[in-house]
Amino acid sequence: MTKYSNRMILIHWLTLAFLVAAWFLGEELAEATDDSSATLIAYFIHGAAGATVLLLTIVRLFFRSKDGTPAAIGQSVMDKVAKGVHHLLYTVLFVLPVSGVITVFTSDAGKALLSGDASLLPKDGGYDHVFAHEVHEILVTALIVLVVIHVLGAIKHQFIMKDGLMERMLPKRK
Repeated sequence: MTKYSNRMILIHWLTLAFLVAAWFLGEELAEATDDSSATLIAYFIHGAAGATVLLLTIVRLFFRSKDGTPAAIGQSVMDKVAKGVHHLLYTVLFVLPVSGVITVFTSDAGKALLSGDASLLPKDGGYDHVFAHEVHEILVTALIVLVVIHVLGAIKHQFIMKDGLMERMLPKRK
């Protein structure tokens, strides 16, 4: 196998799209100070995007076991680092949404979402002492670092090594 399956490629790029959406919404929610229903809706959309990332990650791991993956390009230390980064990415993509769900259930956000009352949403400092939220924020930072490493590795392969590695994650051309 020289490429990932089309469904693995689709899931890869969909996961990225939902991660970007969840991240931007999460940043906006962190800055939100009003009690509008738009803020409540943003919490629902942020949660739905996170749940979609979790679902896509589970589905991706399932298809990975069915479809297989292309062979590693090499066995150098950097190749082993790349494999480790991929394993960490999968771990964070699974644990990050779970920490978000736990945050909702252990903070006032859950009460606000269940009652539909945006005035109950946590305000500035409203997540202080909510351990799951602190974990969530640390995981977001870890994810950003891992994605940067992942992208830098892809750029290195594309423009420095010129080994065609990125072609494995692009749809097949007809």
